[in-house]
Amino acid sequence: MCKSDALHDDIGENHIGTSDYTPLRADAFSISDDEKIERIKKDVENILNTLGMDLTDDSLKGTPNRVAKMFVKEIFGGLNPEKKPSSSTFDNKYKYNEMLVEKNIVVYSTCEHHLLPIVGRAHVAYISNGKVVGLSKMNRIVDYYAKRPQVQERLTIQIVEELKRVLGTDDVACVVDAKHLCVNSRGIRDIESSTVTAEFSGAFKNETTRREFLDYIKLDTQF
Repeated sequence: MCKSDALHDDIGENHIGTSDYTPLRADAFSISDDEKIERIKKDVENILNTLGMDLTDDSLKGTPNRVAKMFVKEIFGGLNPEKKPSSSTFDNKYKYNEMLVEKNIVVYSTCEHHLLPIVGRAHVAYISNGKVVGLSKMNRIVDYYAKRPQVQERLTIQIVEELKRVLGTDDVACVVDAKHLCVNSRGIRDIESSTVTAEFSGAFKNETTRREFLDYIKLDTQF
């Protein structure tokens, strides 16, 4: 094994990221979604054939196409900037100057090291400096950045940076608590562990403000 392969294997097993931006090539969108689906379909066929699967079986014959469409249209749809949610802001006319917290946002993502699911919750907060954003837009921002090959640290940072951009404020925070099936179902196969990441910006770097946010997300919301 060459040094490069050994390094890549080591990074993969330790589930670390190498950058805070999604590593896309310059030509990532030079072909259409339909062409991507056709190419991935052939690749999936090759993988299954190599594994010895009988693709003439009724249960398997549609699998390559289903996987290809899922990759392009669903679980990796967040790679396409055209699918980035529009995040209209509004004047904070009611002068709400306290922290706003959106907690328990469902996260479905995919580990970029083994292409296995990451499933968890995100908790997001901001303090308005004159602008507010619709609550559902916070969920959509989380979902957009989750729908790509990811590492959890990068996902957490990207959520905060996007909300800072949209709201025009540094006072944004995010905590993500998630299970990684690359840890739970393979490798160490620890089904109980989860990973917690946090990004605090602006006022949330203050210990009192940060503690207030963390206390909010501990609240047991029931209906």
